[in-house]
Amino acid sequence: MAERRKDRPWLMRTYAGHSTAEASNELYRRNLAKGQTGLSVAFDLPTQTGYDPDHVLARGEVGRVGVPVSHLGDMRRLFHGIPLERTNTSMTINATAMWLLALYQVVAEEQGADVSGLSGTTQNDIVKEYLSRGTHVFPPGPSLRLTTDVIAHTVANMPRWNPINICSYHLQEAGATPVQEIAYAMSTAIAVLDAVRDSGQVAAERMGDVVGRISFFVNAGVRFVEEMCKMRAFTRIWDRITRERYGIEDPRHRRFRYGVQVNSLGLTEAQPENNVQRIVLEMLAVTLSKDARARAVQLPAWNEALGLPRPWDQQWSLRIQQVLAHESDLLEYDDLFAGSRVVEARTAELTEGAWAEIERVQEMGGAMAAVESGYLKSRLVASHAERRARIESGEEKIVGVNCFESTEPSPLTADLDTAVMTVDTAVERNVVAALQRWRDERDEGRAHRALAELKRVAAGDGNLMPATVECARAGVTTGEWAWALRDVFGEYRAPTGVSSAPVATGAEEGSALASVRAKVAATTAELGCGALRLLVGKPGLDGHSNGAEQIAVRARDAGFEVVYQGIRLTPEQIVSAAVAEDVHCVGLSILSGSHAELVPDVLDRLRRAGVEDIPVIVGGIIPRADAEALRSAGVAAVFTPKDFGITEIIGRIVDEIRTANKLDPLEVPA
Repeated sequence: MAERRKDRPWLMRTYAGHSTAEASNELYRRNLAKGQTGLSVAFDLPTQTGYDPDHVLARGEVGRVGVPVSHLGDMRRLFHGIPLERTNTSMTINATAMWLLALYQVVAEEQGADVSGLSGTTQNDIVKEYLSRGTHVFPPGPSLRLTTDVIAHTVANMPRWNPINICSYHLQEAGATPVQEIAYAMSTAIAVLDAVRDSGQVAAERMGDVVGRISFFVNAGVRFVEEMCKMRAFTRIWDRITRERYGIEDPRHRRFRYGVQVNSLGLTEAQPENNVQRIVLEMLAVTLSKDARARAVQLPAWNEALGLPRPWDQQWSLRIQQVLAHESDLLEYDDLFAGSRVVEARTAELTEGAWAEIERVQEMGGAMAAVESGYLKSRLVASHAERRARIESGEEKIVGVNCFESTEPSPLTADLDTAVMTVDTAVERNVVAALQRWRDERDEGRAHRALAELKRVAAGDGNLMPATVECARAGVTTGEWAWALRDVFGEYRAPTGVSSAPVATGAEEGSALASVRAKVAATTAELGCGALRLLVGKPGLDGHSNGAEQIAVRARDAGFEVVYQGIRLTPEQIVSAAVAEDVHCVGLSILSGSHAELVPDVLDRLRRAGVEDIPVIVGGIIPRADAEALRSAGVAAVFTPKDFGITEIIGRIVDEIRTANKLDPLEVPA
């Protein structure tokens, strides 16, 4: 029997970065030594949103969910000893993608690398930031210009670089169905390619080079048959769009190139050991089918619903990939599903549904118009609400959460306080001090001249990349680069989608929601107010607004008047709104780990404003010890991912309002 020739494995990455550039560099070098074949850089929220570590909004966020990169010195330290010319680096960065790519390019030049040989990816997809992730800075028009300028620069100077990684990952996290995930990602791709074509920066005969470097970053959920069919549908639609709309003849340019991180939305805090088999099934969705196999895979860790994974947890996820690629015979065969009637039927169904939604978005004027109108956001909020309702009703089963809940004690979580990694609070002070030293030691005149040139180009229509590269060389900081562009472009607050989301949960007599509505009505009457008012606040830079939006929608459906102003608020702004709106409860949502800094600040400001009797509740990824500390500080209730019953949470909020107002406990029959 002839020996089968194995396919080359996909790139194996771990999404990583935390604390400081030095700590992250050590982590990257260890991961590469363990057999990881590419790097995937996680930047902290100030870096992602264009703030320096000493900005008021950066408080509590520095180094939490990624590495802080404030200037060229940080980027040098991040990749110290890692030859960039021989490294494939993915950078999950969007609003500030141009800036981080400029820093990366300059560090590569300093290493002596040929920039034209650099390989890797900048995510650079701003549309999904408006819809789901929340790290946008500038309005849609200028943001599309930044994306276009990066693409034009890389096609001319860095031909092996993927200048955009159109990201449907967070769309699924925000509730997108497979049809919506395909349709909205493809609508983004159309908007970007139209902008590049119409900019005049790339010759018509080079559009194939542009299309050939467009990559995608997708999500794979636990319904792995459907997810695999989704990837086949993605492939077909991309081939058709690039051939028919852009006239790309070379099939190599039309190839659908994608990387994947499997679903984090489905990872559970309850019985977290079940997350391992979820991760494996989700990985199979994007590896089993040769004709639609991922080019790069990164897997979350089993304990991400609990907090920041440790290096050992990330190693476990890397080993899952390595076992499949190197021990199994998967890579020895052609596509396993070619000719399958089941797969073909589901793929065709998804393709047809996605085409219909793509055409609907195009009729609205394209992806950017559908963002600004609020259509895309409202559709995602509605889909997410429907999914949550199915989970709460038991129609959609999650093992260990709403079924099969009895469990033996888990040795993995016997000591929850050591089951995740924590970032030392001293990190932020040290990073801020290092930033000040950098500013003191740089050539201030050169930095100011570089920023002035950046603003001049931004006010015109030239490509912004050369001026950005000079800013990098001149020692400009992340916040300074972003503020220069804010001065020209302005900032943008995306639609929340809450007010237009339809009711997803029934309130028939005897239902849980009907019971909570009765409690709301009775409490409103006893307090003699027109309505119970709930402020839902997102302090700091955490843009994961899905949970906050679902709380806001369900509270609205229960009879609350909801005050929700979106993301990225200071504690001062939240307290000012609470006082101005005369709310009965403040609900804070934080998933970035900054709760220890920001929640006590809100409590203190409420006390100073004389409204300390307003109960404050907190939801997010909050370790047990931190939850206890928050309750001791005066928080009325803390909710974490294990609390999946949103209607029950709304009922608890009513109870806390009654307690704060010294009303007797109220039992409304279900």
